[in-house]
Order: sequence, then C-alpha cells, then structure tokens
Amino acid sequence: MKSNLKIGIALSGGGVRGISHLGVLQGLNEAGIFPTQVSGASAGAIAGAMYCHGYSPSEILKIIVETNYFKFLRPAISWKGILKMSSIEGLFKTYLPHNDFSKLKIPLSVTATDIKKGKAVYFSEGELIGPVMASSCIPGMFEPIVIGNKYLVDGGVLNNLPIEPLDGTCDYVIGVNCNHLPEESDIKNMRRLIERSVIMTMNYNVYSRKSQCDFFIEAPGLGKYGVFDIKKASELFQAGYEETMRYIDQNPTILELKNLEKNP
Repeated sequence: MKSNLKIGIALSGGGVRGISHLGVLQGLNEAGIFPTQVSGASAGAIAGAMYCHGYSPSEILKIIVETNYFKFLRPAISWKGILKMSSIEGLFKTYLPHNDFSKLKIPLSVTATDIKKGKAVYFSEGELIGPVMASSCIPGMFEPIVIGNKYLVDGGVLNNLPIEPLDGTCDYVIGVNCNHLPEESDIKNMRRLIERSVIMTMNYNVYSRKSQCDFFIEAPGLGKYGVFDIKKASELFQAGYEETMRYIDQNPTILELKNLEKNP
C-alpha cells in the first residue's frame, strides 16, 4: 500500500559531481523510497529535472554519458562569460520536450541567483528549460541567462542546498551534497587552491542548512573530482549509490519513508 508521506529531496550543485545524485536516487528507489517533491541547484537542478520528467537514474546516466553535453558549450565572445549556456538549449529540448514545470511527473523547484539584486530566486512553474540553464550557469564561465528583467547565474552561489521550497510542504526532507572535500596535506598549485576554496564556500552554505534536513547524504571525497570530469561519470554514480546503501544501513529510520511504488 502506498504511503501518504510527502518526501522532499534537495540536490546540491557541483558540476559533473552531480552525477552522484543519480546514484543516491537509485539507492533510495531500490529501498522503496521515492521523493514526492524535488528541489535542486545547478547540477542538482539538471538531475532533478530529468528525474522528475520520468527518466530513471540509470537512464539519465546513460543520456549524460552518450551525449557528453559539455561538447555543446561554445565560446561566448563577450565580457559576460567565456561559454554560452544557451548553446545546449536544443539538447535540453530533446529530453525535456514539454518545457513546462506543470508537465513533470514529480513537482520540481530550481534555484538561481539574480546577479543584479544579489538574491536567490526559485522557479517551480512556467517554462522549465530556461530556469534549469540559469541554475547551472557558473558565473564567469557562462553568460548569464536572462529571464524577464533578471540576469541569472548559478543557484549554488547563494543557495547550494535549496531546502526552502520544501519547507512546510514536506513531512520529511532529505538533503544530498556532492562536494565533500577530502583532507589534503599539500596544495600543489594555484588552480587547486582556487578550486578548493570555491568548494569550501559552496559547502558552507550547504552545511548551514544541514540541520534543517531530516536526513543528509554526502558521499565522501567527491570534492576531489573536477567540475567537468565527465570520464568519471560511472564512478560518481557508483559513489552516490554505495554511500546511500551505507547510509540506509547505518540509519534504518530512513526506511520509515518507504512509499513502495513510484509516483505515476
């Protein structure tokens, strides 16, 4: 019999590390836990949109690997960014053809950052693809996405674990972070220093929301992977899956969230 529990899951951003979210969803689904509402930032918004559309976690992994959507990014000759996020719009339309939040099988919210006002904004209705692209628009790397009068960049800048859309609407909230940093004894170059500093900043606004989650899943050491390291896709998926199975084993109360069957 299907449970009436409302289960929300918030998925962090983290570039290609977000593929680990698919492993987490795979593990939860195998345990009989299916979210009834999803919220995502950046890579979490992309994974969330595909999952809420109805693709299984393994199907999404296959799509990401086979399309290698990073190859669709083209240089943006302007002061705003070096790559055009809009160049992958056609790819999104192939796999999300309805382009409408209301057509998703599971309700979804995505967060982006209004760069002019310095505020986080949330989208859960209307056109889908624009907000998803805005949510994953890394500032300085991609041109901002313009929606209405808003110049929008990566949602993870201000809120990399967007639990706010789930607050008050879900009985339980599962937070998932894909940026855990391993300890490092020696920072060998400036690139690693900058990358590590950026991840630390992202994690700060994740961990500030951790206490508001009923359950929090974070595969260890994912911060060692590069933002665009697509060759590690299967490894990242497996890391998320294995950590979820370990987490369920060590936190059996999460099994009280079982709803046994997927939402229609």
